[in-house]
Amino acid sequence: MELASFCSLRAIFLFSCALWIMPELTLAKHAKITRHYNFNVQLQNVTRLCQTKSIVTINGRFPGPRVIAREGDRLVIKVTNNVPYNVTIHWHGVRQLRSAWADGPAYVTQCPIQTGQTFVYNFTVTGQRGTLWWHAHISWLRTTLYGPIVILPKKHVPYPFPQTFKEVPIIFGEWWKADTETVINQAMQTGLAPNLSNAYTINGFPGFLYNGTTKDTFKLKVKAGKTYLLRLINAALNNELFFGIANHTLTVVEADAVYVKPFRTNYVLITPGQTINVLLKTKSKAPNAAFVIAARPYATGPAAFDNTTATGLLEYKKSSVSNTKTKNKKLRLLRPVLPKFNDTIFAMKFNKKVRSLANARFPAKVPKTVDKHFFFTVGLGISSCPKNQACQGPNNTRVTAAVNNVSFVMPNIALLQAHFFNKSKGVYTTDFPANPPFRFNYTGTPPNNIMISSGTKAVVLPFNASVELILQDTSIIGAESHPLHLHGFNFFVVGQGNGNFDPKKDPSKFNLVDPAERNTIGVPSGGWVAVRFFADNPGNICTKVFGSCTAILKCIRVGD
Repeated sequence: MELASFCSLRAIFLFSCALWIMPELTLAKHAKITRHYNFNVQLQNVTRLCQTKSIVTINGRFPGPRVIAREGDRLVIKVTNNVPYNVTIHWHGVRQLRSAWADGPAYVTQCPIQTGQTFVYNFTVTGQRGTLWWHAHISWLRTTLYGPIVILPKKHVPYPFPQTFKEVPIIFGEWWKADTETVINQAMQTGLAPNLSNAYTINGFPGFLYNGTTKDTFKLKVKAGKTYLLRLINAALNNELFFGIANHTLTVVEADAVYVKPFRTNYVLITPGQTINVLLKTKSKAPNAAFVIAARPYATGPAAFDNTTATGLLEYKKSSVSNTKTKNKKLRLLRPVLPKFNDTIFAMKFNKKVRSLANARFPAKVPKTVDKHFFFTVGLGISSCPKNQACQGPNNTRVTAAVNNVSFVMPNIALLQAHFFNKSKGVYTTDFPANPPFRFNYTGTPPNNIMISSGTKAVVLPFNASVELILQDTSIIGAESHPLHLHGFNFFVVGQGNGNFDPKKDPSKFNLVDPAERNTIGVPSGGWVAVRFFADNPGNICTKVFGSCTAILKCIRVGD
């Protein structure tokens, strides 16, 4: 079965119901330890948008429980599958140094956890601190199976920004009224994009703008004159999101669990899979108003998308005296004006503001020279419909996502397992192309032949090689932004731009001093992005393309 066929691709690369105030933080004030978690995968009835349905959860919670650790801690997480679906859990952004078996992508680093079975993820958090997240990594289960990972600095090591009064995770998601496994299975049968989501959510709640959802609204209660650390996570399946709070300015201090040069902004752009930490400084006196927290999509492609807005409320706590005076007064409701859904200029400017600290304490170890060069085109095409199946694309074809004109075919044996036992023959090949099969005007008029090939192909890299990867969006069927996630690695975003990448002119503009260090980045619509990294983590790494149906998956094996 091809992974990532027929999508309206909006996202790239491999890559409880109330406010969580993090009481667990008080438990993490000691030296390196082993922390144990039990994840029971179970069905739970949840009501949203005036409709109750059964969803897949961890321990009956939606969103799922927070995993907390300090830098250097070992995590042992026992996952027991009690639902009628195969399951794996991916620890998104965790480097997994010497623990590739624990990374979680199904049929890449492990076989899925079958119904009634248990799998123990065992790994150490090395050299990382900040916000990451976990999610299901098979089919569409991650629409409800996700939660935050909070990695605190080592004991007595301060943040490189002012101390905060409280830390609050804010996780964005998408909600379908229909059963999401039915949605994706139907799309796989027709070869068309799956049905759009019905709502976006903030900490599991859609907010008051959707019909009948006044009570389904996340509320952030704050005190005047305090600084809060908001840990933002985009767990939405398809869309990059704009985020803002009415009449409040945010200060970005971290991205993908890497500290950045602080900068102030009214709005944040966050790609699916990304995490961003921001400081929120509340007003010196509690105003007689409530402030809307809002998240809406940034969408640049030609396909339809869920053009709705999730909302929450920021409310100031007041003294008992002021509460008595204003008890019967209705607070003014102030709303943010987020960027337009297709504001590519804001998106480009925001992403370029994210830069590494690049100081003695937190250096930016950017590869200055490159051993391996890759140029990947990312976009859509069409492929033949499987035998005995009727597809609804042109001439019985299906719309398919591809990298360098190759769409990934999911194996039935985990790639890392096949490599470890020296049984890779017949499971995957190592001939994934370093460049597209032919050159064309990538962001201009597409070629006449847009048929793509398929296969389970990997790239093999020497251990510790320095790698440069250029990701180029294409206009085939339609240009759109693609979020890229690299498993097991961080990378440096050394350049990005509009139009076609120019190998003669653009490299001279690369930032090799303080580029953003990330694990997920959005490839600009009708543009390109350049990243560099060291292949210093033996095992299989995967570049994943999250799409509106599923994902493109390309695997890279780093020599042992």
